[in-house]
Amino acid sequence: MKKMILIAGPCVIESKDLVFKVAEQLKIFNENKNIEFYFKSSFDKANRTSIDSFRGPGIEEGLKILESVKNEFNMKILTDIHESFQASIVSEVADVLQIPAFLCRQTDLLVAAGKTRSKVNIKKGQFLNPSDIKYSVKKILQTRGINEEGYEIAKQNGVFVAERGSSFGYGNLVVDMRSLVIMREFAPVVFDATHSVQMPGAANGKSGGKSEFVEPLARAAAAVGVDGFFFETHINPCEALCDGPNMLDISRLKNCVETLLQIQNIIKDI
Repeated sequence: MKKMILIAGPCVIESKDLVFKVAEQLKIFNENKNIEFYFKSSFDKANRTSIDSFRGPGIEEGLKILESVKNEFNMKILTDIHESFQASIVSEVADVLQIPAFLCRQTDLLVAAGKTRSKVNIKKGQFLNPSDIKYSVKKILQTRGINEEGYEIAKQNGVFVAERGSSFGYGNLVVDMRSLVIMREFAPVVFDATHSVQMPGAANGKSGGKSEFVEPLARAAAAVGVDGFFFETHINPCEALCDGPNMLDISRLKNCVETLLQIQNIIKDI
């Protein structure tokens, strides 16, 4: 069975203590031979709804914490970048640079990421036609001197994409499972299970979410056939400083991942 990509961790670095507690519980996935695991947390959430929302410790302190996780738990690291200058700095620690959904068409940011040796995960913006993600992928590949395109080419050159649903401007996201098939023509696809249940623009300048739909949607994506999954998780989502309403409680993650591996095994020959 091919390895399943699994990206998991708290949305934003709230403290070194919290990050280490989450990493301790996630190390079971890092040790699973059927999983290609990446620990995820953001040093800065630059696209919060409100200017008063918690953003994280910043790039300098955040990278120190992520490097500590990498060394202590022998985990690969994935984190967001929002500005071009961050790419080379962050790539010294992160194995994967993540392009946030709202920035997935930003050429300068994609080119800067492409110039590093890190892998790149491009989150498809909820405003984007699934087939148009190929142009974002091509920006990375062409920066790396690759003029061919397609799933295998992207995989070989460390580029994958993430689906999180589409927005119609009414405070909800809708996941069209057809998009997973379409996007997989251009690159390996990771299903962002927790952001897919997010409800942007909720009350009081904070996004909401319906976490009860995380696991059903993840199972559906596994049945369609994707390369991996993205879960933001927390010891206590109710107390999370970012994206709590759409997070999957860490106590539920183990059973969820086991189910996804079983589904992947069932469909592997289809």
